[in-house]
Amino acid sequence: MNLPLHLGFLGAVEAGLIALLIGVLAFLFWRWLMRVADGIIGHALGWACVTAVIASGGIDMWNLFYLSMMKMESPLYARLALQGIHDAESLGARVVCEFTGALTGVAIGWHWFSDGFREKNVPESTVSDDQVR
Repeated sequence: MNLPLHLGFLGAVEAGLIALLIGVLAFLFWRWLMRVADGIIGHALGWACVTAVIASGGIDMWNLFYLSMMKMESPLYARLALQGIHDAESLGARVVCEFTGALTGVAIGWHWFSDGFREKNVPESTVSDDQVR
């Protein structure tokens, strides 16, 4: 993220809160884009989730993948790989908080800002109120 975050769990929570904000903004962007393109809310939700996760935690997720999959054959390579990571000890917790925060932000954005949009995308029932009773 290139932000001066705290170390440890507090830094992971800060990264999660930033990801939550990114998730809300990603949903607003994709909702607007789907309204312009006459799309459906499902596409807006899906693309907002993908965009928010990649934008908020992409570098940390890549670092976690790289450290897990690449062979560190010497202490020098391991030291060089760890030098570029902010708080390498809490990398896993930060990735989990960023992933959770991004998806929660999209869900919060959908809950707050989707009034009136869902009526356009939900087909009307063919059953009348008299038949339900």
